[in-house]
Amino acid sequence: MTEKITISGSDIVKEFHNNVDFCVGTGRMGLALHEEYMNELRLVQKEIGFRHIRGHGLFCDDMAIYQYREDEEGNRVLEYNFTYIDRVFDSYLDAGIRPFLELGFMPSELASGDQTVFYWKGNVTPPKEYSGWCALVRELLEHLIIRYGGDEVTAWPVEVWNEPNLPGFWKDADMQEYFKLFLETFYAVKAVDSRFRVGGPAVCGGTDEVWIKAFLDFCDENKIDIDFITRHHYTCGIAERKGHYAYPHADAPVVGRSNLATTRAIADSYDRFRGKEIHITEFNTSWYPRNVIHDTNFNAAYIAHQLSWLGDLNESYSYWTFGDVFEETGVPFSMFHGGFGMVANGCVEKPTFWTFKFFKQLKNKGIECAYRSENAIVMRKSGGGYCGAAWNFSMEGAADELSLELCLDADNGEYSLITYTVDPVLCNPLKAWHDIGEPKTPDKEQLAMIKDAAKPLLQTSRLSAESGKLNSGIAVRDCGVVYFEISPSTLVSDRGYDYERVIQIR
Repeated sequence: MTEKITISGSDIVKEFHNNVDFCVGTGRMGLALHEEYMNELRLVQKEIGFRHIRGHGLFCDDMAIYQYREDEEGNRVLEYNFTYIDRVFDSYLDAGIRPFLELGFMPSELASGDQTVFYWKGNVTPPKEYSGWCALVRELLEHLIIRYGGDEVTAWPVEVWNEPNLPGFWKDADMQEYFKLFLETFYAVKAVDSRFRVGGPAVCGGTDEVWIKAFLDFCDENKIDIDFITRHHYTCGIAERKGHYAYPHADAPVVGRSNLATTRAIADSYDRFRGKEIHITEFNTSWYPRNVIHDTNFNAAYIAHQLSWLGDLNESYSYWTFGDVFEETGVPFSMFHGGFGMVANGCVEKPTFWTFKFFKQLKNKGIECAYRSENAIVMRKSGGGYCGAAWNFSMEGAADELSLELCLDADNGEYSLITYTVDPVLCNPLKAWHDIGEPKTPDKEQLAMIKDAAKPLLQTSRLSAESGKLNSGIAVRDCGVVYFEISPSTLVSDRGYDYERVIQIR
């Protein structure tokens, strides 16, 4: 399969909204107290660098914020304890990432029922009294402002709850009760500081269109000027389960794109919400935390395609999750277990990690989009040259190798071509782990070898532009992702040094 990429100076700049680094997901807040969790996050921040992080469990009992004690007369007295949340948020800010506050789940002392979700038992029932819930929200935000400053904290987006359209996450998926929760929470947050930006309804799959329409109806009727709309985006359906693992089939990308377009259309049908920001606060291929697809090279190529167009419809899209320290279905039994993370435990970069790194490079180094297709993005760089990414996958069987034939406008002279390749042959830690026997917890020597297998292949070459054109080729294997840079490069050899002569020495 060949794709010819011709770029000339007269081409119209293509639209490409690359918001790859706005937010990334995590499990519950309490996991940030683990050393391995923070090691994985620091790796992600060093190599990619996200602006915000969103996760569950802010108000769950393991964070110990909402507590009662007995006074000397035996009366129960409410206390707020911010010890753990301060420790978590201090760690986030030290790592260069800010919270995207998801308000939930319900502290057991404030809950109206005992329904919980996940291994760590997050309570998903409404508050037994909304005054107590609103006081909790206000106390937290006021504490954070005192600790970190109003200008800082009001820059953290606020989302009300998580997936209330699913009965597992909100008792009975009670729509009207969620709307009450949202209204009460919205005004509680704004009462602390009107600069806070508040959104919802954070719905996922199946009934998303019904819920978003009803939610915006409710906000419109009650004149609630929400700051943004949130939803989730997964592209695998119910998967076959075997033992601890799930084996899925991904949807064709057009399916997810069409579904996301409905949210934009619904929002734009209201005068009040036309053009309102839409944030995807979770996305991945599968929604199940032990789905084997997440560890694969296919996932990396599929997600690259997603990143190439998600910004067309959404202000941001938060990959769920950055790392594999995650316990929704319990503590994983094995290093590679189909976890959501772009980093496996042991700080091993999965192929999808590099997809995000490559798209962040496009944002950092590109100044305008010169070419965009279903298989590739090419950006012009400041100072001359180009950077780009290409990906290759098929929904049915192995894809033929993708051959990119580049014909680019360029000033005459010499250039360097640098490529980083991630594919099943050249960058495949999952295969390395399998080939050494699938050790559940690799020893130090095994882990070092798996880490070596997780690095992209770096290749370099020199090119010459003649008659204002620079020609080159780039090959992308099935389930591959390639990042490339073409930059002006003049040789500055030391006196007497002849590289061509050097490499002929025998």
